[in-house]
Amino acid sequence: MRFLIAAAPIALLAACGLNGTDGEADTADTTTANSEATTSDNEADTMASNDPAKGETYDADIPDSEERPIMQAQVVLDRRGFGPGVIDGKMGMSTENALNGFQEANDLEVTGKLDEATKTALAEWSNIPATRVVTIPESWGEQNYEDMPEDVAEKAEMKRLGYKSIDERLAERFHTTVAVLKELNPGGMPATSAEATTDPEPGASASPSASASPTASPSPSSSASGDSANQSFFTAGQQIRVPNIGADRIAPGSIEDAGWKQTLVSLGVGSEQPEVDRVVVSKAGKTLKAYNGDKLVAMFTVSSGSSEFPLPLGEWDIVGEAYNPPYKYDPEVLGNDDSDKGTYTLPPGPNSPVGVVWIDLSKEHYGIHGTPDPETIGRAQSSGCVRLTNWDAARLAGMVSQSTRVIFEA
Repeated sequence: MRFLIAAAPIALLAACGLNGTDGEADTADTTTANSEATTSDNEADTMASNDPAKGETYDADIPDSEERPIMQAQVVLDRRGFGPGVIDGKMGMSTENALNGFQEANDLEVTGKLDEATKTALAEWSNIPATRVVTIPESWGEQNYEDMPEDVAEKAEMKRLGYKSIDERLAERFHTTVAVLKELNPGGMPATSAEATTDPEPGASASPSASASPTASPSPSSSASGDSANQSFFTAGQQIRVPNIGADRIAPGSIEDAGWKQTLVSLGVGSEQPEVDRVVVSKAGKTLKAYNGDKLVAMFTVSSGSSEFPLPLGEWDIVGEAYNPPYKYDPEVLGNDDSDKGTYTLPPGPNSPVGVVWIDLSKEHYGIHGTPDPETIGRAQSSGCVRLTNWDAARLAGMVSQSTRVIFEA
């Protein structure tokens, strides 16, 4: 676990526009996060995974309505460090990349497909179901959720670029999308089998918690008209079905920065990450591979560079890390047409243009960072830098150090 790298002073970015200061601690919700820790041995929230031992099965009070083999593979790959991007139960580029990485790491034929050999290798984790049911913490209803203005000047006036709604916060917590969460919770109730609903065993609950709400409920900051973008479908205290992501344990005392610890909790990212000494970014493959010696230990899909700001091929050092950094918007540097509007410093938060973390490189103005738009990873170009989902960027930050080599390949 390497989350405690001291962030070096970060130079003004020509391509990505990060502010030239160390990252600011994002302390929002820190107190409530600590009060909701699962156990004395885990500082994650109450929705953290609690997996059974090998050979044991999940005690599912509300069994899922269907088998979800692709989503089950995605959650296992995600847990093993081979990020499938957004977990949605569908085969796509990011899932194929994750399968490629898992296959390479396990000396299997690299096909990018969920073939029989790969299924056999993944069978070790067959007791990890695709989904589980959690209860949204009551404290989530006490937090402020604000619409994100389009105008940069208005963003600069905000205290924090936080989540716009409980829905968005949930989606990032479980590495998925709001649309997938709604599919897993038709009518606002966890999807479950007809048998579990109509013919429960003696003593079993016939239906999900009555606290589940089938209609949208506004968050505390929603407008009275009800048409605010931050109006949520899900509510605090509601029981919902989510992708069964894991590897989210926060070991007590492992993260000294309170703001960064809360960020990890919010992203479902644990403090226990493998150490890596080499990172290789492939522009053609749209992947970032992390190695310990010759062993591939993690792989994520990335966006890297564009025709205007190409990925700087070569080998680079890691200068430092900035957690929840502010962002300097400079339209002239970014090649935008609105250079007459001046520069702005945007506050930190998960909806920052560089996401929740900045890994600074020895190539001036370039780094590896998160994004507020996880569904665009691998599909949209970046302004020269290497961009990952917020949860993958946070996980990578725990793997690397200033001795890690970074190699950019065509």
